[in-house]
Order: sequence, then C-alpha cells, then structure tokens
Amino acid sequence: MNLRGERQADFAYQAVYRYMINLINEVSLETPVRLPSLRQLSTRLSVSISTIQYAYSLLEKEGRVYSVAKSGYFAWPVAGNPLLASTGDLLERLYAAARRPRMVVLSGDEPALLATLDGTLLMLERQLIRRYPRHLQPWSQPCGVWELRAALAARYTSSPSRCWQADEVYVGADLQGVLEILIDVLGLKGTTLLVESPCDWLILRLLQAAGVRVVELPWQADGRLDLKTFERLLRDEPVHVVLLSSVVSLPSGVALSMPERLQVAHLLDQHGCWLLENDTFGELVFGPRLPALRNLVNPERLIVFSSFEKTLGAEAPFGYVLSRHLSSELQRQFLLRSFRLSSIRQRAIARLYQSGRFDQHLRTVRHRLQEQAEVMSQRLDARLEGHVSYRMPAAGASFWLQSLALVDMRQVFQRMVAQQVVIAPGELFSLGGLHQQHVRVSHAFNGHPNLDVALDALADALLQSQVN
Repeated sequence: MNLRGERQADFAYQAVYRYMINLINEVSLETPVRLPSLRQLSTRLSVSISTIQYAYSLLEKEGRVYSVAKSGYFAWPVAGNPLLASTGDLLERLYAAARRPRMVVLSGDEPALLATLDGTLLMLERQLIRRYPRHLQPWSQPCGVWELRAALAARYTSSPSRCWQADEVYVGADLQGVLEILIDVLGLKGTTLLVESPCDWLILRLLQAAGVRVVELPWQADGRLDLKTFERLLRDEPVHVVLLSSVVSLPSGVALSMPERLQVAHLLDQHGCWLLENDTFGELVFGPRLPALRNLVNPERLIVFSSFEKTLGAEAPFGYVLSRHLSSELQRQFLLRSFRLSSIRQRAIARLYQSGRFDQHLRTVRHRLQEQAEVMSQRLDARLEGHVSYRMPAAGASFWLQSLALVDMRQVFQRMVAQQVVIAPGELFSLGGLHQQHVRVSHAFNGHPNLDVALDALADALLQSQVN
C-alpha cells in the first residue's frame, strides 16, 4: 500500500490514520494488542517516520492506542465493557469510553474543531514542495526549521527588552515530547514544583511519571488565586520552579487581574523562582487580552512552552519552547530525541504567521468560541439550573462546572457513559484529590442534535449520585 497517491486532498498522516483505524478494527480486542512499530509502518506504507508518529499521536490523544516505553504502541481493548468498571484508572476509562461508537463526547477542550485551516495548509505545502524539492530539503533540523523558529520569536517579542531570537526557540514533535525534554533539562525529577490547580492531566501525568513532587495551588471559587497561600508555599516549600498559565488558566477558565499579575511577578522575583509558563491557550482569549505573565516576570528566569494544536488542530501537532538560557542543554536534548519533523509543514505554518492568515484564523476561532460559549451557557441555565454553578470561561472550548450538592462524581461518570455521554470528572485535573465536585464539559461543536438530551442526562446523573 502506497499512501502517496491516496486522496490528494488529504495530508499523508490522515491516510495513515484511516489505515490504522481499519487495522485496529480488524484485530481481536479482548486484550491489548501490540501494533506495528513506527519503522515497520513507514516501510509498509512508504511514508516518513514522522508522518506515522503524527498519526499515532492523534490516535493516542483519542484514546484508541497507548504507548509503552521501549515496547511500542498498543490498541485498547473494547470488547464488552472494558475499563468502564467503577474501579481502575479513571483516565483510561474515559479514553476507552470516548472511542466507543455513537458516544457524545463532552470531555474534551478542542477549540480548533470550530474552524480549520487544512485546505490553506495543504495549498501552502504544495507551493513549498515546488520551491523546496525533496532532494534540497535538509535531512534533519532537530530544533525545527529556521523560518518557523523566527516566526515564533517575532510573535513573542513585545518590546526591546522582551525580545526573542530564532535560536531561542525549539520546536518538537508534540507537546508531550517537549514537556519531557523540559523535565530533563530543568532537572525536575525528585524536586518540588508548584502548579496551579486544576491543571491539564497530560502535564500532571508527565510530572508524576518523572517523579516530580507536585504542590497544587487551587484557584478559589471566586476566580482568584490565593496569593497569601502562594507566598507561604514559596517561603516554606523548596520550590524553584512555578508552573502557571500565561493569560487564562484552563479548565477553570479564569484569569488573574492586573494587580494580581504584578503581585505574582513580584513574589516570583523575590523568591528567585523560575516561571514555567503554559501558553497553550494564550491566543484564545475571547475579550481584551491582559499582558501575558511572561511580560511581567524576570526574563532571566523564564521558560515558555506551547503548541499549535489548540489553534490549528491535529494537522499541526508540534510543541515548542522559548528559553533565553539552557541553550546548550536544550539543543543536546532535542538532538538526542531526533525528532523527524516535516520541514515543509513547519514552513507552511511559518507562512501562516508571516502572511497574517493565522491572525485572521484566530479572530474567526475566538468569535465562534465566544458564540458557542454563550449558547452553551443558556443551555446550562435551562437544563442544569439548581444542579451546578459555573463561571463564564474567558477562553477555550469548555465549561468548568461545580455540583451544588455533594455527589459521587465517578458514579456520575458511570451513569453518563451508560447514557452514551462522556464527561471529564474534575479529579482528573489534580494529583492531590482536589476538584471532586467538578466536571469539565465541552462546547466546541456545531448544533449537536443530542446535546440537550445529554445535559438532561447529566442533571439526572447528578441527582441520582448525591451522597447522603
């Protein structure tokens, strides 16, 4: 099978994705099944290893496959009711439920679902292939192509004293790979890291797997950060690195006020802490943007990480890092990882930035997200009044709901799966057992016919799962 001639309107990884879906459906899934390696599929399908990696990354994100270090990729079992019992890893059960057919998946936060640049990227790639024939493309650029690194450096530059250069930007295969490098470069294993909570489960699981001691700083119910507790933790705990969002913290959907931002920056400087800034959703704020935290802190103790996935979707899975320091170690780690990234796709993304198309796309995404959030808010008020409280999100594609009554949220999750609806219980966004009464639900879909039915089912599940 040669994918190069298949559906010219597709990216190669999309054809690989469809092939893998068919392959997974063909095998017996009573137990986990080992899938072909990246190199085996690259040879079989006559595409690059990076293209296979992109497809596997998408399948892993959807919960269809999982990876085991030094063993490869495996397909989750789906026969009967696997991983959906009331015991076991909740995240695994969520992934398994989300991949079942005819499920209404309300557990995600995928803003790019509302707008796509697939066609534009494909057109740019075709133009670039004519300009850069395959034999002229560099075999390996472990930190990313210069054009994309320069475009990112320019975008993050805000003043002469807050400027970035291309050689201070590092592009990796995906956000997970970039975060794993940062954990190594910063020497976080065995150290204490202060993290805002709730926090993305990918970040939390990576930190946990690396042996990092995570201290969680919860956002308060009024949407504020407890700065007194923040100061106490910086004073009493051996914290050298703090992980905070650049503008809006998700899934809580709240943002620091300007005075709070200045106080956070002052405390970080006072205690000599590094800021590890999560800018994953920094471009997706609905209203007027506050200054990013990175523009207020000491730039000598700052590392920023993000990805293109939330703004451009699965066709742009690359993650990236900006750092003025640790350059030799970052270069070494990126070289050791040997990311085989498509130079053409990176250049196509760079052109989106340079031409202004990315900004136009962002305006469209933000507008649609805000519209969807307002419609979802009306539905929540109509269907869940008296059951949950929430704050209107300031960015992203989801709502952070809190049950008004004491409930067993795992039981709510089980009841919803039985109704073919997948939600994300709040405990997934904490390593310390926080947010047991919260749930994340998505609003990034267009006129879903079963949404009102799903919300009615959620109201009933919350009622039936109350703890006396």
